[in-house]
Amino acid sequence: MTPKIYIDGAEGTTGLQIHERLGARRDIELLCIADALRKDTAERRRLINAADLVFLCLPDAAAVEAVALIDNPHTRVIDASTAHRVADGWVYGLPELSGAQRDAVRAARFVANPGCHATGAIMLLSPLVAKGVVPQDFPVVITSLTGYTGGGKKMIAEYETADRGERWDLNAPRAYGLAGNHKHLPEITRYAGLSQPPAFVPIVADYPQGMQVIIPLAMPRKSEMLQVLQAHYADCRNVDVLGESGAFEPSNVNADRDRVTLRVVGNDAIPILTAQFNNLGKGASGAAVQNMNLMLGFDEYAGLNLE
Repeated sequence: MTPKIYIDGAEGTTGLQIHERLGARRDIELLCIADALRKDTAERRRLINAADLVFLCLPDAAAVEAVALIDNPHTRVIDASTAHRVADGWVYGLPELSGAQRDAVRAARFVANPGCHATGAIMLLSPLVAKGVVPQDFPVVITSLTGYTGGGKKMIAEYETADRGERWDLNAPRAYGLAGNHKHLPEITRYAGLSQPPAFVPIVADYPQGMQVIIPLAMPRKSEMLQVLQAHYADCRNVDVLGESGAFEPSNVNADRDRVTLRVVGNDAIPILTAQFNNLGKGASGAAVQNMNLMLGFDEYAGLNLE
């Protein structure tokens, strides 16, 4: 039977991009809610329980409430919010972590989609910490630039409708969330294998989509870092691992694709790790579709743009 899919919160940025990736597929059936009933709890409950798999593209509290609407033993969930990323009973939806993690996503009923900044940081650090190249207690510093679409509809409207003469502050990158309590820190710490949260500087930049996570590491193990990352991601069709070769491309190089470019650059004393990807692709909607593919037994990369 064709799996039935429902996107709860389909009108938001992440939901719209999931719908865009699924709209042309014939191996699933999309369940849609009437505009007038989008906030009708009874109708949402009906559709959630009629679905084989539900994407939750909602604020944290609303995502928790949506899970509580499930009254059957079979509906599976991919939650794009922060609510369940380090919660018991939920599988973290980053299959590139390991073969065991990919198998866990396949078998899971409840999957928490990773955060955008967290995706790049974890993909860079986790293999290195697991191999002992980077100690668990190393004082990691992360800078991460994201396109403004990561801020949702309000921020998108702010950037795309403002008079840039009056709103000159929108014409350059802006750091934010510097109080040390950014919502992605718990998942970065846990899934990168760190024993303490990193120092984290997120920056919103003046372009729509694209992300670059930058991690300098003051330890002379550059070639070993490159080798470990290349070996770890050798079988991942959506990941490129590069060294110094080729021109260093801008932060939004993968803005229209669902792939990740990891690089080990810098010098032998201070290697610099970077991850470049689409904050709405592998950083959100593309990752959610990848997880759905695994959970429903499809090709892992079906419906994704890897070219």
